[in-house]
Amino acid sequence: MKSNQVEIVLYGAEQLCPSCVNLPSSKETFEWLEAAIARKFPDQPFKMTYVDIYQPTGENEKLNFAKKVIEEDMFYPVVVINEKIVGEGNPRLKTIFSELESHGYKAI
Repeated sequence: MKSNQVEIVLYGAEQLCPSCVNLPSSKETFEWLEAAIARKFPDQPFKMTYVDIYQPTGENEKLNFAKKVIEEDMFYPVVVINEKIVGEGNPRLKTIFSELESHGYKAI
């Protein structure tokens, strides 16, 4: 069992990114990802945070990263775990799960 929880931050926006027309919205991706992680790693705490890149709130590093997503034209949503980008545009569960496992999470 993990004692320190990992924070998973999803940077996104209300509108879809121009290259992501047929993909779910950032909010839908956030909810889908949260549910998928909870199923894969039950009873292992993690924190999910959603940051709107056009109206960011939170700590300075979140505000700065939200600005970076816009400035660098990154495909959003962008998924970040402990300051490491693990997904862009259409995040892959396998990559995200693998990163969580590297932080001591155990898949069921």
